[in-house]
Parts: sequence; C-alpha cells; structure tokens
Amino acid sequence: MRPEELGAALERVGYFADRDLVLSLFLALELEKPLLVEGDPGVGKTEVAKAVAAVLGYPLIRLQCYEGLDEGKALYEWNYQRQLLRIQLLRDRPEPAAAERDLFSEEFLLERPLLKAIRSPGKTVLLIDEVDKSDPEFESFLFEVLSDFQVSIPELGTVPARQIPVVILTSNNERELSEGLKRRCLYQHLEFPDPVREARIIAAKAPGAGEELAAQVAKAAAYLRTLDLRKKPSVAESLDWARALVALGHREVSPQAVEATLSTALKHRADQEQVAAAGGAGVIARRAGGER
Repeated sequence: MRPEELGAALERVGYFADRDLVLSLFLALELEKPLLVEGDPGVGKTEVAKAVAAVLGYPLIRLQCYEGLDEGKALYEWNYQRQLLRIQLLRDRPEPAAAERDLFSEEFLLERPLLKAIRSPGKTVLLIDEVDKSDPEFESFLFEVLSDFQVSIPELGTVPARQIPVVILTSNNERELSEGLKRRCLYQHLEFPDPVREARIIAAKAPGAGEELAAQVAKAAAYLRTLDLRKKPSVAESLDWARALVALGHREVSPQAVEATLSTALKHRADQEQVAAAGGAGVIARRAGGER
C-alpha cells in the first residue's frame, strides 16, 4: 500500500490525515517501527491507532498509561486464585517441587496488553496511549519491547513476538520523554486540523450537519482555539457541537444557536466567561460565518 493509497484508505474509515501523518504511518508500517504521535489533547492522536486498525483489519490492543503503571498491569500477572486452588488440590502430591513449577506455567498466566500483543498469532495494532503519564521507570521497561519486540518473564524466559505488532504511542507532551524511547520510534507531531479539514471530518461523522453547517462549526472551533482557554475544544467536541446543533434544528451557527450549545464545546466555566468577555455568541457567529 503506497502512501496515497493509505491516505485514501484512512479517509474511507473517517480519518482525514494530512500528508505528513500519512507518510509517517507509511514508514512505520514499512520499517516495522513504533510511531510516537505527540500533540495537544483532542487533536486526534488516539483516533490514529483506531483508524489504522480499521484500515488494516487488525485487532486493536490498547494500553492506557497512568502514573504508577507497572509491569504487572501492562505485561502479565499470575492468576493467584487459580494457583491457590491448585495448591490445595495438590497438597498431598509426593513431588512438591514439580507441583511448584507447574504453578508458574502458561496455564496460570494472565496476559495484559503488551504480552497479548507480543503473543498474538496474528498482526495487531498496539496503542500505548498517553505514555507521558507513566513514570520514567516504565519508559525504561518499554525499551525491550520496542527494540526487540520481546519480553522477559523470569519464570518462562524470553517471549519473542510471534508477529511484530503495529505500535502507536501517543503523548500530550505533559513531560519530556526520554531520548531512549524517542530513539526507538518514528515521530509525528499533530496540530488541530485546519478548518477545511475539520469541516470534512464533521461532515463525514455528523450526518445531517451538511457541508455548510460543518464548515461553520469548524471555523467557530478554530476561533475558540486562538483564545487563551484552559481547555481548547477538541475535534470530538466539535463533532458533539455539530450534532447538538442538528438535534436542536439549527442550520447555521447563529448567536442564538451558540448560546444554546456552547457548553458542548467548552467544559470549563472560566473558559465560557472568557468567551463572553471576548464578545460572546455574536463574535463566534460572525467568525463562523453564520451571521451575515
């Protein structure tokens, strides 16, 4: 699949990627390298992995990162309840050492996302979401997975990947990631889509909005993102905004429509007050082209 074919395939599943992102995805697939996607919250980083999985027809395996995430939650755990039950059943077994070895066999292994992707018999898309929220120690643990596509389990030894997964990592850039992690990945920074591309996204994913309303919502969202808001409206919130307008029967982004639906795009009271101080619904409508 050439880059232009990949871009067209992504559009068919509802993801409108710019050329830079398409090229990065193409290279990640060709070189079998992880792709690190950074950008502000809401620009569509997680959707990249979902769209790639849909295009390729691979299962999506997601690891949501957070502070305190450790190997046990990301890689594997032992099924302690089944182990205890087996101990009770084999309490009188004449070979206790052999019984103990049996307790740490694959029968008692609980796969978590990383091990599940490594051991999958078929190709998968592994999404390591918001890796910047994890601890630096967890980053170091990822090196083995991302370098050699294998993991080490003390009781079982080294487990190599049956199929190298397509790996996409996302980061909100809340902290600087290590050079070691970046060195193992290709890199792409995502910005919010321009109004033209966002209008295409809205028109595709909010049936009933129509091209004109989609274009107005995209322009309104782009204007709001120029303000110094606590939380700029995400692409998903632009979609919700368009759907709310359609649900209420509004065919344009008029001042009345903005007043009725702005809470779908701005989720903080301070942001709503700032927008009001900047001219409120009337300014948004003019910026969107809904008030002529």
